[in-house]
Amino acid sequence: MNAISNVEFKRPVWHTMLTLTLGFWLSASLLIDWVIMPSMYFSGMMNLDSFASAGYSIFWNFNRIELLSAGAVLTSILALSKTQLRWHGGVAALAVTLFSISLAFTYFLTPQMCATGIDLNLFDSVSEVPASMNLLHGLYWSFEAFKLTALGLIFGWCWRQKGLV
Repeated sequence: MNAISNVEFKRPVWHTMLTLTLGFWLSASLLIDWVIMPSMYFSGMMNLDSFASAGYSIFWNFNRIELLSAGAVLTSILALSKTQLRWHGGVAALAVTLFSISLAFTYFLTPQMCATGIDLNLFDSVSEVPASMNLLHGLYWSFEAFKLTALGLIFGWCWRQKGLV
């Protein structure tokens, strides 16, 4: 005899949204860090005068998408914390940190890096990178490494969850 059952495994919508958003954000970050920016660097675009404005326009768009992703991740995690019993508080702390990093990228680091990269003196042809730019790049890559690690940790945790309410 065959028995037909209506019992099916359902994941909460927030869990699905969280998984998809984390996958998108992680892949987009890796694409911009390991494909787009190195190709711009090795093609010689960094030596052009318009590199700062082109970089700003790329990062302006990406940072807004990153803010939306960070907001969706934080909202999903907070919604899941109300419905799931096996919840880890560290995941919410990582989500708040990711949102803070996105805010720092959008409203502090990207504008500062672009302002430092724009050569305001047309008659001065010094091609040295200012010390403040090296400091900003170091800060950016530190935040980026932490962001990618946190995204990977949350994505791994989310992937292992059964999604049972």
